[in-house]
Amino acid sequence: MWKGIRDREAGKLRPNSFSNRIKSGRISDLQISNHKDIVSPHRGAINSLQVDLTEGRYLLSAASDASAAVYDIQRATDYEGAGLIAKHKSIFSVDKQHGNGHKYAISSAIWYPVDTGLFITGSYDHYIKVWDTNTTQVVMDFKMPGKVYRTAMSPLATSHMLIAAGTEDVQVRLCDIASGAFAHTLSGHRDGVMTVEWSASSEWILITGGCDGAIRFWDIRRAGCFRVLDQSQSQLGRRPPVLERAALNKSLSAGQNSLTRSRAPHKKHANGHGPKHSTISRMPAKGSVRQRLHPGMLSSQDRATAHYGIVTGLKVTEDGMYLLSAGSDSRIRLWDLESGRNTLVNFETVRLQTSKAIQLATSQDSALAFVPCMAVVKAFDIWSGKTSLAFHGHYECVNCCWFNSQDQVQQPTSHIFQFLNHHKT
Repeated sequence: MWKGIRDREAGKLRPNSFSNRIKSGRISDLQISNHKDIVSPHRGAINSLQVDLTEGRYLLSAASDASAAVYDIQRATDYEGAGLIAKHKSIFSVDKQHGNGHKYAISSAIWYPVDTGLFITGSYDHYIKVWDTNTTQVVMDFKMPGKVYRTAMSPLATSHMLIAAGTEDVQVRLCDIASGAFAHTLSGHRDGVMTVEWSASSEWILITGGCDGAIRFWDIRRAGCFRVLDQSQSQLGRRPPVLERAALNKSLSAGQNSLTRSRAPHKKHANGHGPKHSTISRMPAKGSVRQRLHPGMLSSQDRATAHYGIVTGLKVTEDGMYLLSAGSDSRIRLWDLESGRNTLVNFETVRLQTSKAIQLATSQDSALAFVPCMAVVKAFDIWSGKTSLAFHGHYECVNCCWFNSQDQVQQPTSHIFQFLNHHKT
């Protein structure tokens, strides 16, 4: 510690490096807290967690009993054990008995990124509701075509107020809070959309993971997706698409046949137009290849999958350079966002939930990835894929976790009715 301080004062160590070193050391000491208890009013599995992005003070949770609750995680409501155990009860909660509450399980709950005056919930009752935090009343709702699996808002957005919604429908819908209507839909997935995530570097880029195993990138200013991740394409190199390779082979064979039939060199015409033997000139343009496809057929890019099964979780690292994905194939993958390639980090074999979406988290320095692995939350080194920490204490499957960078506290939840907090020592 003191050597690091001296190196920072002497200019041998950059301030950011010193800060990251201290944070990494504190994260490595995370363990279950014995002096802080968040008392949950939920009577079902907790499906979603988020600490507000403005103050880092208010925790929002949502559960399968159609309830949502807000807690102040900095100011305790009560103390026990001679004042050694701080109890944090919910400030308020909304459930089925609320006049405008959800009827079925709430799968997603997020804060409005600008302030804590609004929060958004998505439910299996096919509705997305926008709530006023001060009055606990619904100010608007959006009727979706199926169960809502996940909702997300861009923390960078200054030009729009869109809620991206992943549902059991094949289309991704963008709900506009400003107008109270749907902005537009994004078509491309062949099955339901299990998870959605906004880019950490652009307010216009949306990433979606579907039940078809595909991860698609969208520029919401355009109609179609501009990238589909392929688990077989790595940073070590990639194989040309099937259609282009077939066209290349065909043009090569055609060139060899024509060369065999006519060995005499061709004279170049005066006007510059004459037969050319370049195989590139014979290759059809990428657009023309797609145009000749039958409408019911898909190109090799559209058939690409990121996982063998449902994409159950997505998380962009804090630096915005990498994407972490989890699937029902019990695989965790790390993707380079600039190239869209699989980094081939070999994460240790784990058991992941296969029937519902899970919420992933990363540390502030993007060095650790927190993944709910059944009844355990594991922290993986994001570059080696090895397990750095394992948080035990839950009795049933963990559905979600959130890393609070301001307090460096990791909040995981499961089917049990109380939060088990992991705190720095």
